[in-house]
Amino acid sequence: MTCTVQNTQFDLAMELLIENGFDGVADAIAIMMNGAMQIERSRYLRAQPYERTDRRRSYANGFKPKSVKTRVGEIELAIPQTRDGVFYPGCLERGLRSERALKIALAEMYVQGVSTRKVAKITEELCGFEISSSEVSRASAELDKQLGAWRSRKLESFPYVYLDARYEKVRHGGVVISVAVLIAVGVDLSGHREILGVSVELSEHEVHWRKFLSELKDRGLHGVRLFISDAHGGDHYNPRLLPLCHSPMVSLNARTPSSTDSYK
Repeated sequence: MTCTVQNTQFDLAMELLIENGFDGVADAIAIMMNGAMQIERSRYLRAQPYERTDRRRSYANGFKPKSVKTRVGEIELAIPQTRDGVFYPGCLERGLRSERALKIALAEMYVQGVSTRKVAKITEELCGFEISSSEVSRASAELDKQLGAWRSRKLESFPYVYLDARYEKVRHGGVVISVAVLIAVGVDLSGHREILGVSVELSEHEVHWRKFLSELKDRGLHGVRLFISDAHGGDHYNPRLLPLCHSPMVSLNARTPSSTDSYK
């Protein structure tokens, strides 16, 4: 049965190429992909269509349509479904990982200031299709979602925490202003360093540091034995940091990790 399906779909794909040449490539790929996914579903089910066997783990449950943009054009796929809802084609999953990586790259270009027109041109040259401004916005939203998950992740015990800030130019209210990017870097007992969080504020005033550190505490940061910071007034010997400390806090005037340092 599997060989018959493979041969039939292969023959159909060849006929499309013979009749339409390069114009039939997208349809031919769709036929081959759909056939490959059906074969993969049969292997997952441990049974061919309509086959009665004790080895069967579930049953086929139709198909779900999906459009995918490729270098040869947009192809229409029919994703096989199963009743248990567990199966998903591995060949398509690998393609989706590449698609997500592309979306993240597009979002990063947009965040770095590349116009949507230039993003569309780059995408067309690299991938063979143009991406719209709304798709770039959706990709940016996906990047925001991942960054949000990173910024709200749970923290553990870090005995040593570096506190520092750097200043960046941003557009705010129609004008370009300088803002402080507060940074906390934790060091665990094995010496591994990890960026615990960042926060964009108008200055390094004590109220902004208090808000930033309270957020770290709420995310689970505890057991801090030593804060290392420079001599700015915002967090220097700040008694409000004591709830984070495992022992009495000491704040040192030390060089904090700079933007050029590599974090393990």
